[in-house]
Amino acid sequence: MNIQTTQTRTAAEKALIDTFATRLPNLPGDASVTVKRKEAIAALEARGLPNRKIEAWHYTDLRRLLTTVPAFDARAVAVSAAPLLEGSVVLPILNGKAGKAPAVQGVTIAPAAEKLADGSFAPALQPTTDDDAVGAINAALAADGWFLDIADNAALATPIELQSAQAGGQVHTRLAARVGDGAKATVVERHVGTGDALVSSVTNIVVGDDAELRWLIVQEQPVGATHLGQFNAWIGKNAKLTLFVMNLGGRLVRQEIRVDAKGEGGEFTLRGVNMLAGSTHCDVTMVLDHSAFGTNSTEVIRNIVTDKAEGAFQGQIRVAQQAQKTDAKMACNTLLLSDEGGFSVKPELEIFADDVVCGHGATVAEIDRNSLFYLMARGIDEKTARGLLVKAFLAEVIEELDDEAIVEALEAKLDGWFAAHG
Repeated sequence: MNIQTTQTRTAAEKALIDTFATRLPNLPGDASVTVKRKEAIAALEARGLPNRKIEAWHYTDLRRLLTTVPAFDARAVAVSAAPLLEGSVVLPILNGKAGKAPAVQGVTIAPAAEKLADGSFAPALQPTTDDDAVGAINAALAADGWFLDIADNAALATPIELQSAQAGGQVHTRLAARVGDGAKATVVERHVGTGDALVSSVTNIVVGDDAELRWLIVQEQPVGATHLGQFNAWIGKNAKLTLFVMNLGGRLVRQEIRVDAKGEGGEFTLRGVNMLAGSTHCDVTMVLDHSAFGTNSTEVIRNIVTDKAEGAFQGQIRVAQQAQKTDAKMACNTLLLSDEGGFSVKPELEIFADDVVCGHGATVAEIDRNSLFYLMARGIDEKTARGLLVKAFLAEVIEELDDEAIVEALEAKLDGWFAAHG
């Protein structure tokens, strides 16, 4: 006899399903997009939100942690923030709606709503796995965002900032970029806002052969926001992708990173800083595929945890059989500033090639008491001394970006965080 049990839907699951039913008539998309949206919400209805029994969600039981989903608020008015980097070209997304796009030489820019309406975004709405809750929620409800097509051999003189500002309620954005062969660019993906919100954002990037792309994700959501982010990238032959992720806020944060080094000689660099305070729960999960000969990668994540905050980093490196001469290194280092906070680390290596160099490491430590005493003995108050030591711990990761303007801007964000939480 087969026994089947039906899982009772949570309030959050009901709210997402109800939102879809209400919003679908107003969401952009041709028939192919509508099919993908309905498949995504059907998967959510069938499986529910993921829980800790699913390996990829072991440290972030979304079914338990996502307790409420605010209603979509069409009347909410979001306000843009000053760009992270002075002189950047800002492409705004205000409460999920793309604003006016200035012209950028060498770049074709289109609102995601147009790409949804004409069906060209339909293939990208397919969730990456059966447990891809972030992809499914976003595919069902994404309304707008931006698409960048950077021409072959274009070298952008100024950074582009894709700035999503929310004012509470629900915001679901989709970003995509094609970086042409031999092109060079710096792009900032930034999330700011006010009030209680559920934000999902999925970014898909194709980095062409011999291209160089530096992509910064800066997440500054308010304490009442849930942020579900996903970054997907495919790296071409001899191309370089540098991804920097900084998490500074939010109540519940899940940032997924999925990268495929699919072209021979491709290079991926990940640097991440997670600043966790209050009751924040922040999860950075990475899956990196080395799919071609001679690719290499390094990943360094630095975490600061204080108050009752909790964090997790799951990093999986997969090396395919044909990816000989892969060089991959991953490290995660955490500084605990309180006894009530915690951070979990789960590195994984899955290697099918025999001529590779792969490794990982992780550390969790408290602030060095001797160094703290040394600074305080020279007349520096304890808060300032702790801030200096923590900043030194993080500076190494930021300074690797090797751009004075970017380093100064990110360190200013750290100073702001310390002023509020240090």
